[in-house]
Amino acid sequence: CVNNIISFAPMFQSFQGSQGRAYLFNSVVNVGCGPAEERVLLTGLHAVADIYCESCKTTLGWKYEQAFETSQKYKEGKYIIELAHMIKENGWDN
Repeated sequence: CVNNIISFAPMFQSFQGSQGRAYLFNSVVNVGCGPAEERVLLTGLHAVADIYCESCKTTLGWKYEQAFETSQKYKEGKYIIELAHMIKENGWDN
């Protein structure tokens, strides 16, 4: 769908999601959050919760609830949105 889920440019654009390239955002809107679970990702063990569009219920990415490695703590409370689920309307760079 075309529900607005972000209003600011991403913090980082070099992340990898389960379906390819993904962006890291400080905040999102119009999304729901599932229960947190521990997952081993490319950068180690994290507690993450899947996030989904409130309108169409499509899973968009995840929220980092907890990072277990010190070098990954900056991700806590931030959101990964997979590029496959985004339509960019404001022209920020890839």
